[in-house]
Amino acid sequence: MAALRKLPSLSILSLVALVILAVEPYEPLSSSRKSVHSGFKTDYNGVGSGMCASVVTVHGYKCQEFEVTTDDGYILSVQRIPEGRVGGGGGPNTNRQPVLLQHGVLVDGVTWLQNSPAQSPAMILADNGFDVWISNIRGTRYSRRHVTLDPDSADYWNWTWDDLVVHDLPALVDLVFKQTGRKIHYIGHSMGTLIALASFSEGKQIDKVKSAALLSPVAYLSHMTTALGDVAARAFVSEITTIFGLAEFNPRGEPVSDFLKVLCAQAGVDCYDLITALTGKNCCLNASTVDHFLKNEPQSTSTKNLVHLSQTVRDGVLSKYDYGSNDFNQAHYGETKPPRYNLTNIPHDFPLFLSYGGQDALSDVQDVGTLLDNLKYHDVEKLHVQYIKDYAHADFIIGITAKDIVYNQIISFFRNQG
Repeated sequence: MAALRKLPSLSILSLVALVILAVEPYEPLSSSRKSVHSGFKTDYNGVGSGMCASVVTVHGYKCQEFEVTTDDGYILSVQRIPEGRVGGGGGPNTNRQPVLLQHGVLVDGVTWLQNSPAQSPAMILADNGFDVWISNIRGTRYSRRHVTLDPDSADYWNWTWDDLVVHDLPALVDLVFKQTGRKIHYIGHSMGTLIALASFSEGKQIDKVKSAALLSPVAYLSHMTTALGDVAARAFVSEITTIFGLAEFNPRGEPVSDFLKVLCAQAGVDCYDLITALTGKNCCLNASTVDHFLKNEPQSTSTKNLVHLSQTVRDGVLSKYDYGSNDFNQAHYGETKPPRYNLTNIPHDFPLFLSYGGQDALSDVQDVGTLLDNLKYHDVEKLHVQYIKDYAHADFIIGITAKDIVYNQIISFFRNQG
């Protein structure tokens, strides 16, 4: 650890991982592996193992398991809740609008199902007549396969959120579009907002996405504040892979835990109230939901992905991955600096709903202000912005008041798009 020194660029990397220190070892909701293929997998009753059987059908909802293979070979698990539990606007053959839910970093699709059915966004949407699709990006519990690569190999983990923009998101959107024959609504939280904004800025997916709701948007991270920021800042972005010696950032693994325990041993660092230290002072979480969350999350991601997020903190701009030298960047991009994502290029008539909180330590109000400045020429009638003074990062997905404050507003926004 002698190589650690003060540098603010690592804040996001260390902070998103510190949450694992208070979590007991867990049993995956499903540890079975399925055969490699794309398309429909199980019937409406959720027969077989997987997320459907574990956290959806147990509540009386129909659920389908899908798999889709990205163009770079990653096999992603996708769940579909085709209708509500009781009525919910009709059965699966009615004209139900599809909506794709995209989780953030170090979690998976279960994040949309942590509360009771009356408070979980996936089930709320289904009960309100939507055809709900839940994504699980590469490397997470249900999406740890590849057509040729082994997840125990470093090559499997050689990716950043750039690759989610280029490969995962197109595969997911295309799957839903082809299965339903309709343009989709999109809901993203945290990194799920980042990959959507980056994609839209390059004109991608716009032809298949009807509108997007972005919760705790994290396009910019320069003003991110957390109680652990000071100690987390004492490391090199460029040295992380050397420190861990791992391509996979597994929050449950011993190398990561050992490193993080060193950080937590620093004077003044509180590693007990980790959700608050990480995400801000959430107003509206209950103990049982937090307990369920900590039993099921966090999930693995690539160390390279976290380095990329850390670069966003350091540089204050939204750019593709910086390979650390002019020569490497030239080889990858044809220029010495990584290209920037220009969010002003998002079509001004594309319907956007943004919701952010005054207590959010990751999606800071000042950084959201920078994002909104990039959207200042957006058509007024197409941009809906919601500011919730008491909300922090986790309130948007597991807060017990989110149905009334956030989800009902999203549903109205979607319905107003025709």
